[in-house]
Amino acid sequence: MESASGIEAALETAVASCDALGCPPRLAAAIRYAVFPGGARIRPRLCLAIAAGCGEPNSPLAEATAASIELLHCASLVHDDLPCFDDAATRRNRPSVHRAFDERIALLAGDALIVLAFQNVARAYAGAPERLAGIVLALARAVGAPGGLVAGQAWECEATTPLEEYRRQKTGALFIAATVGGALSAGADPAPWRLLGERLGEAYQLADDVRDALGTDDELGKPAGRDAELGRPTALAELGVHGAVRHFERLIAEAAASIPACPGAEFLRELVDLEAQRLLPPSLLQRAA
Repeated sequence: MESASGIEAALETAVASCDALGCPPRLAAAIRYAVFPGGARIRPRLCLAIAAGCGEPNSPLAEATAASIELLHCASLVHDDLPCFDDAATRRNRPSVHRAFDERIALLAGDALIVLAFQNVARAYAGAPERLAGIVLALARAVGAPGGLVAGQAWECEATTPLEEYRRQKTGALFIAATVGGALSAGADPAPWRLLGERLGEAYQLADDVRDALGTDDELGKPAGRDAELGRPTALAELGVHGAVRHFERLIAEAAASIPACPGAEFLRELVDLEAQRLLPPSLLQRAA
């Protein structure tokens, strides 16, 4: 049901369109650098698993949707690492895009990845125009204002930040796009899948807060402790480490319980459980004690 090779192939197809003759070489190289090699690819994996659960395994539409969601995620990482935000020197245990190229190219590469995500679904859904509008709207909501990635990043520029809104927009929006997008790509009702995305997105941000506080640079693949250094709003300030971990566990349980009855329900529950263990492994939690 889950196809890592399908995700990578779909991403390669999308990124290869930027390698075409006429694209500035450093921009094309930065786009590829931002996407490959990837991280856990949890958002596209989730999207494909839900499409399969809705009756369309190995769907080209689902693979294109999953790839576009990952392109948006990669864009957000490029922008998040910029000097005007986190000024992160590394990402995935190598120089961040603005360090490997320069700040101007990184900004443009992030912008190009956002546009590429929409170009990618537009091409893929040319033969299924009745499904295209729903996908485009879901992706636009995930990345823009008032409730998407851009809005979530903008909360870091405000004097005060409502923590729940910040988590929902900066991290939760793309998880919602993954669950809703998986259903939409299969022509299914997306409403029953929204809660899964909401709970996973909030859980992921909580885990990220804990990992930033307790993890090392090597474990995270990026500088640890930056939230505290930059005064970012985190769950640890509100709940403490132990409270954040308990809330994370509740959210994971609620996410698993929200999965609708479908042929792939058991696989999805296993995927949620495995991702929870990857995000907060016992070795990390032992440090909280």
